[in-house]
Amino acid sequence: MVDLEAADLPLAGIRALDLGTFIAGPAAATVMADFGAAVIKVEQPTIGDPYRYLSMLPPLPAAPENYCWLLDGRGKRALALDLKRPEARPIVERLVRWADVIVTNFPPAVRARLRLTYDDLRPLNPRLIYAAVTGYGESGPERDKPGYDATAWWARSGFMDAYARLYGEPPMSFPGMGDHPTAMSLFGAIMMALYRRERTGAGALVTTSLVANGVWSAGCAAQAVLSRAEPWQVPGRASWPNALLNTYRTADGRWLFLVMITEDREWPGLARALGQPGLVSDARFVDTAARRCNAAALIALLDAAFATRPLAEWRDALDAEGVTFGLVAAFEDVPGDPQLRSAGVLVPLDLGDGAERYTVSSPIALAGVEKRPAERAPEIGEHSRAVLRELGLAEAEIDALCAAGVVRATDH
Repeated sequence: MVDLEAADLPLAGIRALDLGTFIAGPAAATVMADFGAAVIKVEQPTIGDPYRYLSMLPPLPAAPENYCWLLDGRGKRALALDLKRPEARPIVERLVRWADVIVTNFPPAVRARLRLTYDDLRPLNPRLIYAAVTGYGESGPERDKPGYDATAWWARSGFMDAYARLYGEPPMSFPGMGDHPTAMSLFGAIMMALYRRERTGAGALVTTSLVANGVWSAGCAAQAVLSRAEPWQVPGRASWPNALLNTYRTADGRWLFLVMITEDREWPGLARALGQPGLVSDARFVDTAARRCNAAALIALLDAAFATRPLAEWRDALDAEGVTFGLVAAFEDVPGDPQLRSAGVLVPLDLGDGAERYTVSSPIALAGVEKRPAERAPEIGEHSRAVLRELGLAEAEIDALCAAGVVRATDH
């Protein structure tokens, strides 16, 4: 297991209790662990966090490894404790006194039922940072409604409807697509609260929600509606009003995405890359206004041009002319992308068998600081006995809790 007291990391000495399930809350704790925090993951003893099984459920692709869990479960010690049992309460109180930060995604009503609200725990530890994430917010008629990133971030934000208008039916989102950005919001809130605690000595309650992050991500469209904009009619690709902000298919069936925001400056370079410098003086495309009026014709022209060469050749040609574009990458491109490894997006993952593997790193960096190396995520109850010993419980007490089903321990 990783060194939980990595003194050279910026969050060394910070202790976090992960009481969450699935992704948004626990992933924030994972980022804390990446930067040196000691994190204890508390799970239900029988099945643990249900997120452990997500990568085994269709339509997610099968793999020899539990990829969802190894991504967001890393860097933590695992304590299997049944929070519903009264015998667990003394342990919970010791954990609260131990912790600097508690992360939870229990809805407000569940927190109240388990006596795990901020007001319940603050008297035990006035310096506690209590970080809560919900589907739909801490107040309002839907405060206790279960929410996943598919429902609260993707569907409720307006994203799903916008794509339905374009493609004729609502498309599904990918697992974690809204959870991981929401986790970063929660991580930022935790860091803000820790900074405030350094100045005041006081703990704090910080919150975020999947729906808030979804609407924030779709903020330009949301603000347009708030500003009484006309309804947005999403045109198809062939009738898009700006040919230089569009996707094009190459000869090998790949796609690239032109994003020429400074198009008057970049347009001559694109014409040269296409091998058609005369387009610059073509009256239909001579300036921005003309290109907008003749967007359909320019799209057709670019479609024909890009279809003549493979993506690799177009990358070289466009880069040579300074044209702004993006690769429409497939997930299958990720492992072999040299930029992702060079930029630290992908980092080595040690599962203890000597095989070369990589995982996705958390998306922030501190110059001059190496994050904690990524290792395998823990099994259910893998560190239960060790954690309980550190909290001061005797072996006989631990044995009794295990026998009663309050604790599950796989360590010795």
